[in-house]
Amino acid sequence: MLFGVFRKIRRAVLILVLVPTLLVALAVLFPQQMLCIDTGPVQADVLVVLGGGGGERAQRAAELYHAGEAPKIILTGKGDCRANRDVLEHVGVPRAVIHLECESNSTRENATKTAVLLKQLGARRVILVTSWYHSRRSFYCFRKYAPGIKVYSRPSYFGWTRLQQRREGITRYVQIEYLKIAGYWALYGVRPF
Repeated sequence: MLFGVFRKIRRAVLILVLVPTLLVALAVLFPQQMLCIDTGPVQADVLVVLGGGGGERAQRAAELYHAGEAPKIILTGKGDCRANRDVLEHVGVPRAVIHLECESNSTRENATKTAVLLKQLGARRVILVTSWYHSRRSFYCFRKYAPGIKVYSRPSYFGWTRLQQRREGITRYVQIEYLKIAGYWALYGVRPF
């Protein structure tokens, strides 16, 4: 009987140590596979460009707009939406198709405040445009806070390779993203999988 108890304890310890260790190893070695969601080309009613990045999100949205994936664009994020509008206009996106939500300070607020605007526009299918490492959290956040709207993800791949991540300083953002995912899961119930 005592041997059986020790076996159960050993198994529990292995699970408690090995599972987290394996998850950390996967996160470090394969951040693209763990963090990035790209649903592939799709037709939608609106492109939603989340704030942040260095203009690459707006550039990606312009590519998708010119490819005909959506006829309207919403720019969301305090401090970023007007700069992103300038980027879009510079590459030929008409101002008339651009809508602004310039009050949100977080991904959660991006989702909640943009959901109201999406309903006003009658959107039922949206494509999120953000950085690849932010796409998982934003995808599931919009799914939670914009019920009734089908959400797709077409991220920017700026800083995709390990060399680019180091050169552009994105490694830090990738590491912080794991903490943010855990925080959103714990605080807001935004399940990342």
